[in-house]
Amino acid sequence: MPVATIEWVNGKVRIIDQTKLPHKLERVEIKNVRSMWHAIKKLKIRGAPAIGVAGAFGMILGTRDSKAKSYKEFKKNLDRTAGYLGSSRPTAVNLFWALKRIERCAEEHSFLPVPEIKAALIKEAFKMMKEDRDVCRRMASLGDKLVKKGERILTHCNAGGLATVDYGTALGVLFKANERGKNIKVFVDETRPLLQGARLTTWELLKEKIDVTLICDNMAAFLMKKGEIDKIFVGADRIAGNGDVANKIGTYNLAVLARYHKIPLYVVAPISTFDLTLSSGKDIPIEQRDGREVRTVMGKKVAPDNVKVYNPAFDITPASLVAAIITEKGIFRPPYSKVIKKAMIR
Repeated sequence: MPVATIEWVNGKVRIIDQTKLPHKLERVEIKNVRSMWHAIKKLKIRGAPAIGVAGAFGMILGTRDSKAKSYKEFKKNLDRTAGYLGSSRPTAVNLFWALKRIERCAEEHSFLPVPEIKAALIKEAFKMMKEDRDVCRRMASLGDKLVKKGERILTHCNAGGLATVDYGTALGVLFKANERGKNIKVFVDETRPLLQGARLTTWELLKEKIDVTLICDNMAAFLMKKGEIDKIFVGADRIAGNGDVANKIGTYNLAVLARYHKIPLYVVAPISTFDLTLSSGKDIPIEQRDGREVRTVMGKKVAPDNVKVYNPAFDITPASLVAAIITEKGIFRPPYSKVIKKAMIR
């Protein structure tokens, strides 16, 4: 099984430093909110569900030393901490969902003394961690129904245990299919510019002894043309009310290619990834990252220092190109707007 991505140990958050993989499996301790902000921003911890849980524990780190004597004073600390953590990565809605959930928990316990409010927040963060484990396994079981024996599956970026607490969204489906002896073969996009597919997804699949082949991002179309891809499974960082999906840059490319080659593309994401405040993907904020990520590959310069760089971390795949969205509440199929709205109010 995938290793635990994030843990709470002796009053500190312990994470796998994903920037060191696959060369070194190293865990680092996060002792304060600034370190958590840096870990999220620098992708030491990444993946929408994992970032959400990290944000919840970041709220605890940022407020546990508060000297507030009343809920009103403590709320100021909470709001300040939430604003700070929310500035780390703007696209993954799970982060903001988690921050709001911690704030809501504090409000629900506002009648208690501040030390007891803090205790309630820790309990809530642990609850969110358990929920993530359960939700991922539920999605895996549902998604596995879409996988046939011997199928060849393409995935992009990393949506495995490293992107969640310990199991995965899109990769969770593949883990389950493997557990059930379906003898699948997986192709993994390298996922430029930071190579999450090459560094992280292949590492996870090899650990599970799944037949995996790494390809460059620009090889996917040729594989599809040759008839060597049966299905595509990806994760998501935010899904709008109409089913438009924000995911790692390059997902839209695959969706267009998949439609042309008549290959279904499935998105696997928990309900916490949906954002009903946005009617469509055009309103999803897209994180723009440092150009040095493109000018270098694993620290080695591959382009002139003074060349301009366009480096969006995500793109938007229209709902019309998504065959289905697998959630813990079921498999959603078009038309998505009504299905999503109904699921969110259940």
